[in-house]
Amino acid sequence: MRTKSVNVVRISTKGPGDVSGLLSLIEQGEIDPKSIVAILGKTEGNGGVNDYTREYAVSALSATLAPYVDLPPHRVEQRIAFVMSGGTEGVLSPHITVFTRDGPADHRVEEISGKRLSIGMAHTRDFLPEEIGRGAQIRETAKAVAAAMADAAIVDPRDVHFVQIKCPLLTSDRIEAAAARGNETVTGSAYGSMAYSRGASALGVAMALGEIEGRIDDEHVLRRLDLFSSVASTSAGIELMHNVVIVLGNSDSSAAPFEIGHAVMHDAIDSAAVIDALKSVRLHIEYGSKPSTAARQLVNIFAKAEASPSGSIRGFRHIMLEDTDISSTRHARAAVGGLIGGLSGTGAVYVSGGAEHQGPPGGGPVAVIARLLPIASD
Repeated sequence: MRTKSVNVVRISTKGPGDVSGLLSLIEQGEIDPKSIVAILGKTEGNGGVNDYTREYAVSALSATLAPYVDLPPHRVEQRIAFVMSGGTEGVLSPHITVFTRDGPADHRVEEISGKRLSIGMAHTRDFLPEEIGRGAQIRETAKAVAAAMADAAIVDPRDVHFVQIKCPLLTSDRIEAAAARGNETVTGSAYGSMAYSRGASALGVAMALGEIEGRIDDEHVLRRLDLFSSVASTSAGIELMHNVVIVLGNSDSSAAPFEIGHAVMHDAIDSAAVIDALKSVRLHIEYGSKPSTAARQLVNIFAKAEASPSGSIRGFRHIMLEDTDISSTRHARAAVGGLIGGLSGTGAVYVSGGAEHQGPPGGGPVAVIARLLPIASD
């Protein structure tokens, strides 16, 4: 029985604090704020440790939605999963994607056959600074992924097509706090801790979905890059100390007029994988325009980007890891964003940098959500 429906809306933003588009849709009755379960966003910060556009965006959204959900702003994050990814280099465009979930939707899709888009959320406990990037984060993330799958009514791991995680990073204060208790953090670098946290979180997804056989622990993080998840997308931020887990997949219980599919990019110029991801939800490329069919329409694309750790792409050297002016994650986001933007006909796509254990080294997952268009009646 199809008991739940999901709606997905992409909204352009004029800045990290811009909530006008969301408010307009709420006022028009297009979005019921009480049904919002998750908001994924791209902000125009640098994506680094000091990227406060992410926290600014969450603060603005929380303050805006608080009156609608009868909660003080600081408690809205306990009800809605916010994941803000900093960095809109190149052609990438700042935007938010709003997910709502409620009872079966009253839409004009004539027949619902097959599995449809479903979403589930979960949180880990707060981590101690010395647990970030280590086995504790892997194991707790795996538990949260399982809980989010249950929340989405997804039973088969093969029906999971994208797992978005917001995870914490280390700061000097957090590193000092661990040292004061006689504990050592995985790294003394705040920027380096982002990679450890993203990597451990991704390995937690792989553990939960059975993508890796055998034991996974501390020693594998950032060392065994051949171990990865094909659907994980993790983003580190200063604004939290736990992992926020959002599972997106297809479920028999969903009545949503949407479907999600994915593919895996093997490097930053893997256009074939992007096309395969579009085809997985039966969208077809027409160069110069957004992919669509008579019955389906592109909603958004979610992808990971990473500078190849080998220092080369298809036999040719790249300088992303050697540039001291611009970080490699910013290079990678711009490159992959341009590739996907060219194939999809829009720069308003969600491309997140830093793909440690998220797809093969230098590559990353790419997921596509398509809307099933209403069938015209005679």
